Amino acid sequence: MEELLQYVEERKFRLLRSRLAEMNEADIAEFMEELDDNKKVLIFRMLPKDQAADAFAFLEPDIQQHIINSITDAEVSKIIEDLFVDDAVDMLEELPATVVKRVMRTAGTETRQLINQFLQYPENSAGSIMTAEYIGLKKYMNVEQAFAYIRAHGVDKETIYTCFVTDGQRRLEGVVTIKDLLMNPYEMKIQDIMDENVIKAVTTEDQEEVVDLFNKYDLMCLPVVDHEERLVGIVTVDDVVDVMEEEATEDIEKMAAMLPSDKPYLKTGIFELAKNRIVWLTVLMISSMITGSILTYYEAAFAALPLLVSFVPMLTGTGGNAGSQSSTTIIRAMTIGDVEPRDILRIVWKEIRVAVVVGVILAGLNFIRLMLQYPGETLVCVTVVVSLMLTIILAKTIGCTLPILAQLLHLDPAIMAAPLISTIVDACSLIVYFQIACHLLAI
Repeated sequence: MEELLQYVEERKFRLLRSRLAEMNEADIAEFMEELDDNKKVLIFRMLPKDQAADAFAFLEPDIQQHIINSITDAEVSKIIEDLFVDDAVDMLEELPATVVKRVMRTAGTETRQLINQFLQYPENSAGSIMTAEYIGLKKYMNVEQAFAYIRAHGVDKETIYTCFVTDGQRRLEGVVTIKDLLMNPYEMKIQDIMDENVIKAVTTEDQEEVVDLFNKYDLMCLPVVDHEERLVGIVTVDDVVDVMEEEATEDIEKMAAMLPSDKPYLKTGIFELAKNRIVWLTVLMISSMITGSILTYYEAAFAALPLLVSFVPMLTGTGGNAGSQSSTTIIRAMTIGDVEPRDILRIVWKEIRVAVVVGVILAGLNFIRLMLQYPGETLVCVTVVVSLMLTIILAKTIGCTLPILAQLLHLDPAIMAAPLISTIVDACSLIVYFQIACHLLAI
């Protein structure tokens, strides 16, 4: 990177062009992002034609917009025609309407129609992330004819390693790989070697279901059909990786009690970040007032024995952590398909047993510590450790059930994560603690 930047500063553009021609398009895009706006356009125009569109697809939307606004209609047309359809659609979804109109005006009729078709699919559906650049074969072809077709038409396709067999109405009939073709004689018919048991998705399926299919069957690409079983595109593994990153980021943000954001952190304004966080902060602040109400209700208890108050942070903190562990484990297991809502009784039973084991160990350690720290206060020590034990059991039960209940209510289980679980468990642990204290200590 430093070498390239030095070439730019010293205006050694011939050396720079030669060096860029050897680089991967993703690295070229990373290099361009380090430059000022004028030099970005200069470097883009310097790229060989076969690299320009590929590098353009890796750029951030704001840089894409700047380049489009700085080049001619002919250059814009070249970009949109050279981009894979899924990359073009992703770009247009991020650009302002005025820029989109210009891009669509410069695109060819066929490209424009194809992009419009893709833009009509529901957001975050299989149709919205697929591409139309695939190899389609016919079952009456032999291996030699299939290779000839791939050589003639494969140069502009997203992938040629998996080919799909369709009939005259584009209905999907089978799938054949390059390995299958290589391992069979030239005269063998496609219909004799193709796999008719095709794993596929429908255009309206959620993109998370597409990710699940890739994970389950170790796919490199997945055919996408319409409701009449006609092949309309494929989803490739690079798009699935993007979806996995997007979904993981969204879940992490929800689990941290924030509204998801599509923009990179450094390019998100402070007011937008604040807006994404303030809603849940307000909800959690108001719900935390319940804890204060509980403390007020039992004011007489800790007025009679002030020592009780010193154990509240330990109880609420341990309870919150225990509940967060369970909720995080269950949310992750639900995400990767390890558990289903119908498993709720097995999950609760397992978490209760885990809570008993963990609770006994923590209660034992605390009892020893408290007896050494407060000799003669045996009943107080018993009150604390019994409360701790019950708090952990209660926290893990709540932590494992709330995500499942959220899914049953068609909500995202990720919202039932650490902050919300901790707030609920805090209130429950205080009630348990002071009820036990009132009965055992006769306050």
